[in-house]
Amino acid sequence: MKLAFSIAKRFLMSAKRHTIVIVFCIAIGVSIQVFIGLLLTGLGNSLIDSTIGSSSQITITYEDNLANYNSTVLAVSEASDNISVVTETLTISGALTNDTLTENIVFRGFNFDTANQIYKFDYLIVEGQLPTSNNQVALGIELKEMLDINVGDTIVYNSTVFGEEVLEITGFFDFNVLAINQSWVITPLTTVQDIIGEGDQIGKIEMQLDEVDDDLETKAAIVAALDDDTLDIVTWSEQNGDLLSSISSQQSSSILIQVCVIISVILSIVSVLSITVLQKSRQLSILKAMGIQDKDASFIFLFEGFLLGIFGAMLGVVFGVGLTYAFTTFAVGSDGSPIIPLTLDYGFIALSAGIALTASTLAALSPAIKSSKLSVIEVIRNG
Repeated sequence: MKLAFSIAKRFLMSAKRHTIVIVFCIAIGVSIQVFIGLLLTGLGNSLIDSTIGSSSQITITYEDNLANYNSTVLAVSEASDNISVVTETLTISGALTNDTLTENIVFRGFNFDTANQIYKFDYLIVEGQLPTSNNQVALGIELKEMLDINVGDTIVYNSTVFGEEVLEITGFFDFNVLAINQSWVITPLTTVQDIIGEGDQIGKIEMQLDEVDDDLETKAAIVAALDDDTLDIVTWSEQNGDLLSSISSQQSSSILIQVCVIISVILSIVSVLSITVLQKSRQLSILKAMGIQDKDASFIFLFEGFLLGIFGAMLGVVFGVGLTYAFTTFAVGSDGSPIIPLTLDYGFIALSAGIALTASTLAALSPAIKSSKLSVIEVIRNG
C-alpha cells in the first residue's frame, strides 16, 4: 500500500500538466456545486425570513375569547424547547374616521413587551413612537395619507358592535406590505379589551420558534400540552404551501445541476487516468516484472484518484465560497443590502467536498481494473 501510494505520487508529479488540468476540472465542478447550493440556501432562508421572520410562526385562535389566559400562555411556552417567544393578542375590526374620511381597519391589541420580539415594531416605526398607554395607537403608513392625519392627532374608532372611541395617534409604521400598511392599527392589549368591555381576555396566542422547520413537531407538542381538540392551531408551513413548493423546486433543480457536474467530473477523471494507464504501461510492466502485485498496481490509480479528489475538492471549496462571497457583496439592492444574504452551510460544503472526493476515487476504478489486467507479455510483444 505504501509503495502504491508513493508510485501514485510519482506518476502525478511526472505529468504535472495533466495533474493540474484534472485538479482544476474537479475544482470547477465543486465550486459550481458549492456556489449554486449556498446561493439557493441563502435564497430559501431569505424567502422564509421575509415571509415569516417578523410574524407569528404558530398561532392559536380561540373562537370565543379566552379569559384567565395566563396559565394557558405559560403551558404553551413550556410545551416545547423550540418555542422562543409567546405573546397574547386581541383583534377586532371596525373603521377609523377623520372628519369626512373613513377607512376600514383591523384593530390589534398587543402585549408589546413580548410582541415586539416577534414583529420588531421598534424597527418598523418610521414616524413617532409605539403607543404606551390606553387609547393610544400607531397606524400603517398608508393610512396617514388615506386619512390625512399626523402624529399627535386624534381619530375616532367606530364599530356597529362596540360603538365609538377617541384615539390618540403616536406613530406610523411600515411593514413593507401594502395590505398591512393600509389596514393595521396597533395598540396596547388593554385598549382593545376596554373597547370590547368583557374584561381581561385574549383572542389569539402567537409565537416564534428557534427552528422554523420543526413547526409541525412543535404544534403536536402544544396540542398534547393543552389537550383541547377544539383549538384552531395553524403553523407557518401550513399557511405557506406555495412558498415551500417553490423552495423545494429550487432544491430539486440544484440537485440535478450537481448530479450533472459530478458526472462530468467522473468522466474527465476516467478519461485522463485511462490515458495514464496507456502512457505508463511500460513502467507498470517493469514494476510487475519486478514483482509488484496486480492489487498494488490497481491501488496506484485509486490513490491517484484519491489525491486528485483531495486537492480538487479543497480548491473547489475555496473557489465556491469566494464566488458566493463576491456575488453577495456586489449584487445588492437599492438600500445597499445583499439581494441574497451570504449563508455558509458548513454541512453542505463538507458534503460537496466529500462527494467530489468519493466520485474522483470511484472514477479511478476503471483505470485501476485495466492496470491490474495489464499483461507484461503483451506490453513487451507490442513494444
